[in-house]
Amino acid sequence: MRPLATCLGMAGLLLLAACGDLPHPFAGDPGGIGPRLAVPPPTRLAVPSPDAAMLPASGATLFAADIAQSLLAQEVPAVQQPARPGDWRLQIAASRQPGGVVPSYSVFGPGNDLRGTVQGAPVTTAAWAAGNAQALAAAASEAGPKLADLLTGIQAAQMQSDPHSLMNRPAKVYFTGVTGAPGDGDLSLARQMAVSLPDGGNVIQNTARGADFTLRGVVTVKHLDARTDHVEIVWTVTGATGAEAGKVAQLNDIPAHTLDAYWGDVAVVVAREAAGGVRQVITNNSGRAHKPIPPPKAGTPRPGTLPKA
Repeated sequence: MRPLATCLGMAGLLLLAACGDLPHPFAGDPGGIGPRLAVPPPTRLAVPSPDAAMLPASGATLFAADIAQSLLAQEVPAVQQPARPGDWRLQIAASRQPGGVVPSYSVFGPGNDLRGTVQGAPVTTAAWAAGNAQALAAAASEAGPKLADLLTGIQAAQMQSDPHSLMNRPAKVYFTGVTGAPGDGDLSLARQMAVSLPDGGNVIQNTARGADFTLRGVVTVKHLDARTDHVEIVWTVTGATGAEAGKVAQLNDIPAHTLDAYWGDVAVVVAREAAGGVRQVITNNSGRAHKPIPPPKAGTPRPGTLPKA
């Protein structure tokens, strides 16, 4: 086996790449594909056909459907239909401005309380008035990311006000350990991850009960030829519901049999760098990275209404 000093030099290379669509946590994008905070907080967002958006009836129905599809593409559980009791609701309105017709979108909570509003890009007056399908589809596509950000901010505000949310307490992580590593890798990597991951925002526990996230590590070693091994380490984070929250991958080609016995300082470096990516995945899924949007001030006119004189 190669000396530990040489192995430690190799470890730096092991941290540089990721496979497929996994994030590159050690190349400036830790946990970058951690899924968006689930929004809105309830199970769905109703998108009724607007009756005050200056659209023909057929255009209003079409635009509501387009908005719902655009939200679904942003992983927002939206449905094009009138709101039912307990639903969150998206109200679509529009106003004539110098650049054309500007759509606006307002989110209401289950109690019919206004939570936030965002404007879309202008659409030509003629295309809007005609309910032009292509123009409406483009407007909906442009609005989707804006609405997803708005909903994320609304949920972040709710979490900020909840003392039990992950914005106000450490995340509890159940670490199941590492499997598949040659030599003492399973034990060495697990020990070093248990040391590296905890910080002010995350703690490790040894049972699944009450855990906010579960973390597991899997090592795969493939012998490419007599002189080269391909090592891949994937750290998978799942949420309390069992849904995958994100992955961090480390891989590289190394001299054959380098890690057949002892990992030593290699495990220290690998776990330390991987912990940074895991922390970012948890942050992305805890709401901590999102800026809360405060509720509108009392007396703010609702969309489609005129302020009192």
